[in-house]
Amino acid sequence: MERQILYIIDKDYKSISDFLKSKGYTSSNIVELKKYENGIVLNGTWAYMNQKPAILDRLLVRVCEYKKSENILPVFIKLDIKYEDEDIVVVNKPSDMPIHPSLNNYENSMANALMYYCRDKNFVFRCINRLDRDTTGLSVVAKHFLSAGILNTFMQRREIKRVYNAIVEDDGSLKESGTVDAPIAREDDTLIKRRVSKEGQRAITNYKVLKRLNGASLIELRLDTGRTHQIRVHMSYIGHPLVGDYLYNERCYDKENVRPLLHSKSLSFIHPITGEDLYLECELPKDFKERIDEYV
Repeated sequence: MERQILYIIDKDYKSISDFLKSKGYTSSNIVELKKYENGIVLNGTWAYMNQKPAILDRLLVRVCEYKKSENILPVFIKLDIKYEDEDIVVVNKPSDMPIHPSLNNYENSMANALMYYCRDKNFVFRCINRLDRDTTGLSVVAKHFLSAGILNTFMQRREIKRVYNAIVEDDGSLKESGTVDAPIAREDDTLIKRRVSKEGQRAITNYKVLKRLNGASLIELRLDTGRTHQIRVHMSYIGHPLVGDYLYNERCYDKENVRPLLHSKSLSFIHPITGEDLYLECELPKDFKERIDEYV
């Protein structure tokens, strides 16, 4: 695939490289663009990154993706796509679907589905906000190395705002809103489970109650950090684990036919190429709604 992006230089910059970095380009993005003939074109002429552009110069960036994720098998799986353009695709992921293929999930991941969906293009699967297998909701995937690099920088700077919904155990003691600021580390002798530990990385979760139910509450959560299992660990830590959470909820007895009721409700971020403000939202999935009705 090839994506052409035209910029008009709007003010004084020391070099083309400085201008591109102001747009969020990473050092690796710039190195990649240097590899292609006419990857950077200034006023119609192939240019070097250290050249100084003038105000109102026309700078054309050619993004060429010549490879694809050869080790990910394309599999037809119906996708609920909430947004798509030349640079990104945002999927409303269902439960029981991992993001990446693994030993026991070789053909049923979101990556498999997108490789099939983009089968006529050179497409490398680059997921920006990864969700657990059983977490539903919005996940953004970059369509080329440039959008991936910029979005990953946004993630590191916490500029991609994520809002989740969850149903948690609640005997009425959960505060209307609160912040959990507790470091998270890997549980000893396991690759999967996490725990609150002073040896861990700082993790901050903000929550508020949306609806009180009979023995549970529907809550909204906003993350200041993005640790593995952060919401699940933090809500369990304060005594209000997620309903259906077979790892962190001691009252979850049926571990075969349940999932943690966690949903990636919305994403807001600046588009990595156009600079447009994006806000995307999806409704609660069917099993969420059914469980809310059970608790009423």
